[in-house]
Amino acid sequence: MSKTRSVAPLNAYPTYHNPRNKTNHPKSPNYFILFRQSWTCLPPPNFVLSCSSSVVVSATLSKPTYNVAIDKNAQIRKFCQTGDLRKAMELLKISQMSELELQTYCSVLQLCAELKSLEDGKRVHSIIISNGMEIDDILGAKLVFMYVHCDDLAAGRQILDGIINDKIYLWNFLMSKYAKIGNYEEAVSLIRKMQKLGIRGDPFTFTCILKCYTALAKIRACKSVHGYAFKLGFGSDNTVINSLIAAYFKCRDVESAHNMFDELSEPDVVSWNSMISGCVLNGFSWDGLEFFIQMLNFGFGMELVTLVNVLVACANVGKLSFGRALHTCGVKTGYSGDVVFDNTLLDMYSKCGYLKGATDVFSKMSKTSVVSWTSMISAYVRKGLYDEAIILFEEMQSKGLKPDVYTVSSVVHACACSNSLDKGRNIHNFIKKNNIGLNLPVFNALMYMYAKCGVMEEARLIFSQIPVKDIVSWNTMIGGYSQNSLPYEALELFVDMQKQLKPNSITVACVLPACAGLAALEKGRELHGHILRKGYFSDLQVACALVDMYVKCGLVVIAQQLFDMIPKKDIILWTVMIAGYGMHGFGKEAVSTFEKMRIAGIQPEDSCFTSILYACSHSGLLKEGWKFFSSMRSEFNIEPKLEHYACMVDLLVRSGNLSKAYKFIETMPIKPDAAIWGALLSGCGIHHDVELAEKVAEHIFELEPENTKYYVLLANVYAEAEKLEEVKKLQRKIGKGGFKKDQGCSWIDIQGKFNIFVAGDTSHPQAKRIDSLLRKLRMKMNRVDYSNKMRFALINADDMNKEVLLCGHSETLAMAFGVLNLPPGKIVRVTKNLRVCKDCHDMGKLMSKTTGRDIVLRDSNRFHHFKDGVCSCRGFW
Repeated sequence: MSKTRSVAPLNAYPTYHNPRNKTNHPKSPNYFILFRQSWTCLPPPNFVLSCSSSVVVSATLSKPTYNVAIDKNAQIRKFCQTGDLRKAMELLKISQMSELELQTYCSVLQLCAELKSLEDGKRVHSIIISNGMEIDDILGAKLVFMYVHCDDLAAGRQILDGIINDKIYLWNFLMSKYAKIGNYEEAVSLIRKMQKLGIRGDPFTFTCILKCYTALAKIRACKSVHGYAFKLGFGSDNTVINSLIAAYFKCRDVESAHNMFDELSEPDVVSWNSMISGCVLNGFSWDGLEFFIQMLNFGFGMELVTLVNVLVACANVGKLSFGRALHTCGVKTGYSGDVVFDNTLLDMYSKCGYLKGATDVFSKMSKTSVVSWTSMISAYVRKGLYDEAIILFEEMQSKGLKPDVYTVSSVVHACACSNSLDKGRNIHNFIKKNNIGLNLPVFNALMYMYAKCGVMEEARLIFSQIPVKDIVSWNTMIGGYSQNSLPYEALELFVDMQKQLKPNSITVACVLPACAGLAALEKGRELHGHILRKGYFSDLQVACALVDMYVKCGLVVIAQQLFDMIPKKDIILWTVMIAGYGMHGFGKEAVSTFEKMRIAGIQPEDSCFTSILYACSHSGLLKEGWKFFSSMRSEFNIEPKLEHYACMVDLLVRSGNLSKAYKFIETMPIKPDAAIWGALLSGCGIHHDVELAEKVAEHIFELEPENTKYYVLLANVYAEAEKLEEVKKLQRKIGKGGFKKDQGCSWIDIQGKFNIFVAGDTSHPQAKRIDSLLRKLRMKMNRVDYSNKMRFALINADDMNKEVLLCGHSETLAMAFGVLNLPPGKIVRVTKNLRVCKDCHDMGKLMSKTTGRDIVLRDSNRFHHFKDGVCSCRGFW
């Protein structure tokens, strides 16, 4: 890139007086913007020879003086022809004013320009001034050319302002130089001055000024230039029309670009290429491919730029077969081996998921660049070969190539997808150590990697370091909190984001799972309204998240209505609806939905089978469950995983087939984990089988000897069988082992405020009112011969206190709080982080019957709808 010197005061340059122009141009700004595209505006071939007439400075010289002058002028010009600027300058300095011709000055200035010797050019300018030489159009043009070519645009502009020169190439040259250094405003000022002086522009003038207005994103100005060019009669000039097409495309005015193309009577290859690249740039890659086919039909040949743009279009739409055909054409036309062509080809194969094609191109490249390696790394990432992508990144470094921000972004993404936290941290350290620019895409990639690996503290630290966050930054953090079971933090961050940026469809899709996790129905409804206003419901990801939110907030009817409104459903949406029915105990509806999915031609995946088996388990559908489990291998060639076996054990246990469940576990082809044995242990408590429970517990304690919840499960089995001594033994064992029981908590959302409760908590402002209500309910339970067998007895209290504490579990406190604070007729919606206990489940049924309130309790397993003393789970929980 050409660098511009700092602008000096005007009096720093040699001055002169031209009575024909009294205009003083203001100083040029001393700041510039990078201008990527290289423009050239060389003077016409006769520019150097425009000073060819031998003009003698003094008409009164004698003949001998004239001969000396001729000799010196010839000598200086000869030095200039051989490029010997030093000798030319030495002879110029010692020559008398009367000895020098105009052509000599022009020749020396031309050589100063060619050699970019600004200092010598300034000396020539000083000699001209000191010799009293009038700076006319010819000499002034040469001085302008010298200064501009030597990157002293301020001096060149000053001289141009001091002469009257209507030679358009000179104006174009200065204008293009301003554009090249990114000083578009100054370039625009030149065209305005040309208009004032009545200087008629040529096609290059309009090409240059359109590029400037495009860079400034001034679409209206482009339209004005459009009108002005047509007014001057350039409406049929292909160069101008092609520039207008490119300008409209870059300003995102696709319709105007198409209209300009339609006005061309004979579009040339540049016109076709402009249409192809413009369509691709604006996301209309299919249209770009159609223009390419039309171009070939009209008999135009393919240039390198054509092939590159069409390959990009193929990459964008995944048209692999078309891309392979272009590859063949490129090889036949001799473009194979060109770095740009090969890199574009490599990227096309990568984005189309054809790893072999990408590998073949990469292996045959004689010269690879950072772009080549980055495309290959991305190709491996797209195919899910994350370890191979990381290895390729390391190999790239060993070749001495320095990765750029795109390379590290791709490899960090590979670490995220493979949950390779240690490797991700190593690459993070590599980025800092090698001073690779931590720009926004790299920040976002690192945040995503840490969030995907579950290290939200690291992700938040990077988030706090970003000076200006974009929508991707906010979405990454919000989505990270949602996926890592930190819904409260996700909602807090969403509120902060709205103070700075407007959420988009991805934001909504990230926030809705947080609402689902907290059962924050009111916030979810707000987002539903936002989705409808913005038209986001057509986005399948958003629609799926909305259905899931209503399912997990207990409104399965609304979820079903939304589900039915979605015309094209994918496997994720079907699975969400099947799982939703399972959570609410609607097993038959889940089975029916699964069958509808199969009729729709959707092939079930292993996660879908997990959901349908879960639904069968929680509705007691033993026959249907076995049918689905058997079909996994026989019909869909899916090998069952641990979660599928766990569902089957749970299904057998809930139906009372404990022995069958035990044999099923023993015959499993994969080693059962503690969760599978735990499902059987829980069933032993329900069906009072102490002997089998002890046998199962031995397997569990071998696998997870420090997991407290299994000790509690066994204690509950003993408590149900009234073996209190065994309960005390377990209690002492837990105390000696220092095991910690998971902290149970429940919460209820009232008017957007989350009220959180923990077992035995007496610090709540309404603790006395809650306790009073529960005591009254407790008395009613006793009157109806409620038999409490001291379940969940791992409490250090005497038997009298146990009766009070049993109904002090967190979900009972939350339900009582809802009854006391919500208006009559309003459903009480409570969420618990663990499974609801039997006593609180009974209390929920009694509370609904006594108070006449509908209560919806969501625990870690499923939903319980309490109404008139009955629960929707029908005992399958």
